Amino acid sequence: MIETSRLLMRPPVEADFDAWANFDADENATRFFGGPKSRAAAWEMFATAAGMWALRGCGLFSVFTKQSETWVGRVGPWKPEGATSEIGYAILPTCWGQGFATEAAEAAIDWTLINLQWDQINHCIDADNSASIAVAERLGSKWLRSAEDATGKLTQVYGQSAREWMVRSRTP
Repeated sequence: MIETSRLLMRPPVEADFDAWANFDADENATRFFGGPKSRAAAWEMFATAAGMWALRGCGLFSVFTKQSETWVGRVGPWKPEGATSEIGYAILPTCWGQGFATEAAEAAIDWTLINLQWDQINHCIDADNSASIAVAERLGSKWLRSAEDATGKLTQVYGQSAREWMVRSRTP
């Protein structure tokens, strides 16, 4: 469990699935993630995220507000086979503009550097997703290159070294 000033974060459990599936069915939420998905397709992604925790010791965290304990998104280290590892973030559209993506990503980066010792922090972002690019820049990342994601889609990779992050954020 990770706790920030406003959020609680933990690996996903089956009780999170309804919120996850609702997110995946939302056209605005998934505009840059391949569009809305059926409940069955959402389950496959949810099971993949849970499985990554079992197989790789990391994955997306379910993110909740402390105040209401409401699920607001998924954020964390994502280490797909054959693609760039990244700290990903996806927050419910009803929660956009509240700083949750930045706050959760900061906590996920700290957790990743402490627990996984990554030497590079990346964010793979659709070129048209200006809000996500703004989050990456708030985190101190800069555009590095274009790269294909695990599905073959071209994304923009923003990033920084672990050292740059630690100097900027004062992570121990």
